Amino acid sequence: MFIHDKTNRRDFLKTASAATLGALAAGSPRILRAADDSDRAPAARADTVILLWMGGGMAHTETYDPKRYTPFEKGVHADQVLSTFPAIDTAVDPIKISQGLESIASVMDRGTLIRSHVLGDLGHILHSRHQYHWHTGYEPPLTVAAPHLGAWIAHALGPRNDAVPPFISIGQPYEGNGEAEEIKAFETAGILGSEWGPFRVPEPAQAIEAVRPPAGMSKARFRERYAAYRKMLEASPVAVHGSDYQRESLLRSLDNAYRLLDSPAAKAFDLSLEPRESYAKYDTGKFGLGCLLARRLVDVGARFIEVSTEYEPFKRWDTHDNGHTRMADLKKMVDRPIAQLILDLEQRGTLDRTLIVLASEFSRDMLVEGKADKPVQGQVHQPDIIEELKYYGMHRHFTGASSVLMFGGGAKRGFLYGKTADERPCTTVENPITITDLHATMFHAVGISPKRKVEIEQRPFYVTKDGKGEPRMELFA
Repeated sequence: MFIHDKTNRRDFLKTASAATLGALAAGSPRILRAADDSDRAPAARADTVILLWMGGGMAHTETYDPKRYTPFEKGVHADQVLSTFPAIDTAVDPIKISQGLESIASVMDRGTLIRSHVLGDLGHILHSRHQYHWHTGYEPPLTVAAPHLGAWIAHALGPRNDAVPPFISIGQPYEGNGEAEEIKAFETAGILGSEWGPFRVPEPAQAIEAVRPPAGMSKARFRERYAAYRKMLEASPVAVHGSDYQRESLLRSLDNAYRLLDSPAAKAFDLSLEPRESYAKYDTGKFGLGCLLARRLVDVGARFIEVSTEYEPFKRWDTHDNGHTRMADLKKMVDRPIAQLILDLEQRGTLDRTLIVLASEFSRDMLVEGKADKPVQGQVHQPDIIEELKYYGMHRHFTGASSVLMFGGGAKRGFLYGKTADERPCTTVENPITITDLHATMFHAVGISPKRKVEIEQRPFYVTKDGKGEPRMELFA
């Protein structure tokens, strides 16, 4: 974000912290049985989900929904600029995407492109609020800690391999991030318990360190310390570690992590074991290696994997300045690894049972902040006439439309869904799909009803907001 609204951020953090404490104090969430046939789980089309998270706001008109191209020249009027990159052909004749995404263009015949994803109206736009909304399906603030959708999937389906954490988060560090606490608020299992929370790998190049004892500590010494810590937790009062359920869940999460240390599956975290030629195809930086790690984790039975480009204020997709030049670099970072991930899973015969979803918390526009019919306070200066390259690009938060990619998991191949206006504001005009319905579609793919619910504080809490998510069946083959 450009303007850091301290009051809004403080209120959000207070509420998120209270919700987390409430989750610790709460009793065991109880699975509520289906009341009728509408709540029965659908047949699963996928066993694993990979979420490729473009944190910071990926401009749809600069990536997967190109509009009229206006090249940079001094004196160009800002209201004439819709896309700063020309469109390119893809493997599917009617579908064009933006220059710089040639590798992804070559695999568009393997997936579905959604151009009509619309985001929530959350008032003054904060990345933390929108990312919380996208990852949990619920608009903050809440009185309970809403689980990340990866935690819901892990909780509902359990691990595919008992030695592999069912929910793994790759590429998003906390240390040194100005919004670490806000990210922690949604990167959690919340009311479901610690065992379903993310196994975090902030640096994929160092992933093997996450499944080894600390440097300088032998396995024998680590086992001793683990046993002592577990004994301490077992003897601790509920007041220190939450309810009995939450404490037992924490113990199970420790057991799960400990089990991984001695498992052959731990080798999947060691990227040095990847053949040099294969490694090089993914080596575009941290995100590329995250995609490689995700592919290796699918091989050993991970259930849900999120690979983030890493959200940090004013960096990467948070393009409040130099939008065009930064976008060109971002495309180099993500294009080849994403396409290679799809090709590798296809070659292994696992793409059909792996749902890959690429998304972002909102889009961007040069002039519109929020939605054209629901504008919010502007957060960045944009001159009417562009004289400097730094103003050439999409800088403002736009929630009227966003693009999503889906590959595998039963998604149609070479399919285009939804449409946005050709002129500003480039908002959704056909088949709008909300976060609630997009989540319902993802849950449906892995065999989870959008009405699945647990009981917490004597009331139901659903995987989609109020259990009202509707999967878009037209997106499936």
